[in-house]
Amino acid sequence: MKMHLINEKVTAIMKEIDFSGNVLVKRNNELLQHYSNGFSNRTHHTLNNEQTRFGIASGCKIFTAVAICQLVEKEQLTFESKLSDVLDMPFPHFDEGITIHHLLTHTAGIPDYFDEEVMKDFADLWVNQPMYLMRYGHNFLPLFQHEPMKLAVGERFHYNNAGYILLGLIVEQVSGKGFDEYVTENVFKRAGMEQSGYFELDALPSNTALGYIDEEDGSWKSNIYSVPVKGGADGGAFITVDDMHRFWQALMKFELLNPEMTQQLLTPYIHTDDDYDRFYGYGVWIDKRDDIISKYHVMGYDPGVSFHSAFYPESGVTSVVCSNKSEGAFNVFKELEKL
Repeated sequence: MKMHLINEKVTAIMKEIDFSGNVLVKRNNELLQHYSNGFSNRTHHTLNNEQTRFGIASGCKIFTAVAICQLVEKEQLTFESKLSDVLDMPFPHFDEGITIHHLLTHTAGIPDYFDEEVMKDFADLWVNQPMYLMRYGHNFLPLFQHEPMKLAVGERFHYNNAGYILLGLIVEQVSGKGFDEYVTENVFKRAGMEQSGYFELDALPSNTALGYIDEEDGSWKSNIYSVPVKGGADGGAFITVDDMHRFWQALMKFELLNPEMTQQLLTPYIHTDDDYDRFYGYGVWIDKRDDIISKYHVMGYDPGVSFHSAFYPESGVTSVVCSNKSEGAFNVFKELEKL
């Protein structure tokens, strides 16, 4: 285990759960915690290191939201633009009132290709639908395009991956660029995220962690047949912990969006949880304490992937926890938060 500024409680949790991944905590640019543990490749016993790239699953929805906000900032879209006006594709059963805002806030009411209220195992999707064919946003359309609405538009929050697939297709149609090309040029490069990207599982760059699924009998397998071969607008990007810190810094310093648009991204639009003072903005979860925003955070889970990252506006602290196992990031993240 490689680490800086060792904290005994955090390392105890990491040992207890056999954590595999990287941890970074900074206050602005002051390093507070930095850990690296486990293997990026178990077969070859390759250790994770401080610059290892990790998949972050749905944690990258915020990149999609930033891309949409940039197009709104350029007046190529509005948040009230109708889906039917900005995406030249048929959705015969979708409500005509669906807007960009509804898609960003998971309130569009559309069916999802992976409905977390119904399905439990993301890997089940790829039993009959080969995951190696899922390389672009339009590849997902047959999974939900002709399905009926699940809810009325704006009825309630319903976490929805399909909505973000549509947002990625809108980015492509409006910008004239592939989604990953647009985000790489306009989000990653502008934020200095030089190691991040939407990499294909059959062509991973060096120093990228494979995701691992641990079975109850102690055996394990990689996640290469359990997730789409390439990530996109709803999830699946790869980042380093340092790059994620750079993203939060760039966002909060208005280097990705102007101050007004940044505020719109970070506005708590919809209450998401009856048990917590938790809301959703555009691609980002927002927690309040005594009616004051206490943190902005993103998270992602796939087979072989667990990820949490947050920015705490009162203290200027950023925390990033990446793991190439299906579970573990949350345990470490919560222990860090206690500090």
